[in-house]
Amino acid sequence: MSQSTERHPRTPKEATTDSENDTGTATGRGPVARIADVDALRGFALLGILLVNMGAMATTYHGGGLVDPAFDGPLHQAWRFMTAVVLETKFYLLFSFLFGYSFTLQMGSAERAGARITARILRRCAALLALGIAHALFLYPGDILITYSILGLILLTLRGIRPRTAVRTAITILAVCALGYLTLGWSAWAGHIDGDIGSAAEEARTRLAELSGDAGSVLGAFAGEQPAAALTIFLVQGPPAFAAFLLGLAAGKRGIIAHAADHTVLLRRLQWAGFTVGLAGAVFYAWTVTRGSGLEAVGFGLGVDLLTAPLLTAAYAATVLRVLTSERGTRLGRALAPAGRMALTNYLTQSLVVALIYTGYGLALVGEVAPALVTLIGLTLFATQLVFSRWWLSGHAYGPVEWVLRAATNARRPRWKSRTGDRATG
Repeated sequence: MSQSTERHPRTPKEATTDSENDTGTATGRGPVARIADVDALRGFALLGILLVNMGAMATTYHGGGLVDPAFDGPLHQAWRFMTAVVLETKFYLLFSFLFGYSFTLQMGSAERAGARITARILRRCAALLALGIAHALFLYPGDILITYSILGLILLTLRGIRPRTAVRTAITILAVCALGYLTLGWSAWAGHIDGDIGSAAEEARTRLAELSGDAGSVLGAFAGEQPAAALTIFLVQGPPAFAAFLLGLAAGKRGIIAHAADHTVLLRRLQWAGFTVGLAGAVFYAWTVTRGSGLEAVGFGLGVDLLTAPLLTAAYAATVLRVLTSERGTRLGRALAPAGRMALTNYLTQSLVVALIYTGYGLALVGEVAPALVTLIGLTLFATQLVFSRWWLSGHAYGPVEWVLRAATNARRPRWKSRTGDRATG
């Protein structure tokens, strides 16, 4: 990810770059143009993911309809409710969408370089798998990179799919998963399965003690969570993430982000659908997962959420794109794009900082920080990363982890320092 986030004077959505880019578009036989708006959207998604993960690590009672007894007052619950409405289950979908979109750009890059896309993607997925395993074992059990590495292989086999077929397949996946959750909720409500969450509360208390211990205790807790965490992520987040992959693939083949100004009608429709139906579904989801209810409410909530969260996610993306394509949005794009260009470095750094704050690796503040303060810490960390990313890319071609991933993908050593035309200034 070596290209500038500055906007080209003739094409405000793009920045002229070199031919090594794997997230840009071809401009004839000249240089490849990086789509700065993709980077900015990825930076925006990175913020949402940070705030969700920060909240998940700050308490062991997160998810499953549990309420943290240390923060069960009305103000804490109101903040938790709003976080669930605005953030949860939205931004990993946006990040997954961008993964699928960038996949089309990587295919174009491989074609221009005369390289085999299959070999490149296999190496890339292997590198993501290695990073994901290390991330899950040492920093954050809820890692999704492992899932991405596996789903990326499936996406590779479907790279020739037609955009319309990809969209229909994505909708089918979401509908089937939603039906499964609604069936689960109904079964618990009807008494066919045990919907009690008492055992989950006991597990949360045990995990609290483990994460508050020394580094060995934390490592043991992370390792012990791997089977359940991996299964949950792959089955719960995996299918929706793959659906988002397919939607991103379809959008990439249509060049929607690269030509966002030409799709104003579509973006407006996505905003209307997302901020009405999508937001209503988000409110229902938040009501089910923040009030200490049983499995039936969680099942119903997740079922509705799977049908509506993609709409709200799309509304977020459409809103950001419309802002970025305006004259006033240039400054926002330049602020977000550097963080998006080195999103993997920032994502892993976020996990490291979060672990140092909330586990026995460092301050061991798990269960002791109020929800609103958790959000404030997350915003402060992200603001710091915006500044750092801009500074780093002023002298380097890629983020540190992106450099490693690119080396693995292309099977050759990328350049380390940036060129004058690559610098993110402004």
